[in-house]
Parts: sequence; C-alpha cells; structure tokens
Amino acid sequence: MFIIFLLLLSVFNTTMFHWLGQNPGFYQLNAYTWESDDFRSMKLGAAVAGQDYVDYDQITSLMLEHEFDLTDCRDLTYHNSMALIQKPAAYKKLSGAYEVILKDLKYFPVPESTRAGTPFPVYEDSWKQKRTYGGERGHEGCDIMGTERERGFYPVISISDGTVEKIGWLEQGGWRIGIRTESGAYLYYAHLYSYAPDLKQGDKVKAGSLLGYMGDSGYGKQENTVGNFAVHLHLGIYIRTDHYEELSVNPYWILKYLEKYKLKYKTTFLNLFLQDNY
Repeated sequence: MFIIFLLLLSVFNTTMFHWLGQNPGFYQLNAYTWESDDFRSMKLGAAVAGQDYVDYDQITSLMLEHEFDLTDCRDLTYHNSMALIQKPAAYKKLSGAYEVILKDLKYFPVPESTRAGTPFPVYEDSWKQKRTYGGERGHEGCDIMGTERERGFYPVISISDGTVEKIGWLEQGGWRIGIRTESGAYLYYAHLYSYAPDLKQGDKVKAGSLLGYMGDSGYGKQENTVGNFAVHLHLGIYIRTDHYEELSVNPYWILKYLEKYKLKYKTTFLNLFLQDNY
C-alpha cells in the first residue's frame, strides 16, 4: 500500500508540475489578482467574445493559462482542477470578479437604426491611451464614435438592469449617467447631449431603456461646455475591490461580445421606438 501511495503521489506531482509549467498565470493567482493591470485589461479575444454565452470558469481558467491575454486564443478548452485544488479561494475570487462585470450585461449601448444608410458608430481599443485634460492620465474606458453625425443623433441605451446612482455634470465627463448593476458593477456613460425625459438619481432602469443621446459635452468647468472633441459615447466599467471603491476595467472586448445583442430603433415625429434584433 505504501508503494502504491508513493506511485500515486509521484504521478500527482508530475501532473501538477507539468500543469504549472504550461500555466504561468497560475503563479500570479492570489487574493488580489482581480486588482492587477493584467486582469483589468480584460483581453477576452475574438473567440470568447464571439460566443453566445458567458462561462466564468472558462474565462478564469483560460486567462490563467494564457497570462490574461486571449486575443490569439482559438482553443477554448480549459482545465481548472489544479487551480481549484491549489488556490481555491483566490480562484473563486477571480471568477467572481468576472461574474460581477459580465453577468448583468445584455445589450450594446448604441442601438442600430432601421433607416437604410444610417452609419453605425465605430470604436477601437483605446485602453490606457494618453489623455491630457486635467493632467496626464491613461484612458479608462472605450469611446464609441458617432461617425460624423451631429450631437443628439444617436440614442444611448442601458446595457443592463440597474439603478441610476449618479446623474449630472462632470468637468471631464460632461453630462453623464452612472448606473449600478444588480451584481455591483458601475457603468459610466459620459459626454451625453441630453437625458431621457424625467430620468433621475435613484431610478430603476431596465436593459435597453433609453438613457439619452450621444454628444460632445465635457472638458469644461462650465455646464454645457461642448465642442472640445468629436461626438462620442465614453463607456466606463468599474468594480469595487478590497482596496478600491471604483477600479476601472477595459470595456473594449466586452463591447465586442455585446455587438451581437444590438437593439434596433426607428424614429417617427418626436418618438423613438426600440426593438429586439435577435
């Protein structure tokens, strides 16, 4: 029996060391991995973003296996048993952070017009790109650009259910809305032109509800400052962690995932109607 035990232990150790060698991200896994720059970059990649569902174990395990960068990952097979055995608390904390961010998200924040020839907004990964207004800093969000349309043209909708936690003017963000999801993420919609009628702090909103219209407000202490940049929606996503009240994560690949869930809209005189597109 003792010899059999030694053989089993040897097999386990060999398997574990092989797995560790193939998964360098495992060495980074600790109780505060969810506060790291690697985690915050949210590099889900096209394969994960192209799925019709979110599997938090899959994302967590693949991120550990690929050093938190899935942009070149094509094989979505994952193995999480070693992480759960060796570092169960840290693994569950990291998986829970992905769930807080992704669980409540349902729609792309800008619906698509039913009118033929209406250009759809464009966006790129601008995470941590240099910004200088108010002091040099890295960009903590994703800008969805209005493709040369005037302020007030593109409607902006809530990407989740939640509660309006903040609304009003910010020097950098202009007319903005902050919504807290049911899972605890904070969604920040900035540079708006106007708000949906009667929207106020404390209101409950549903995913797909009209929040307002895309604009170019902000970068000014004076309310209604406009024209300092092109018309766009700045989307920010934040979570509460052990050390931060609001810690930003990169929305780019999250938006790529949500692209398949665009609502459509049509306009009539003084009215806007939203409808499902899937």
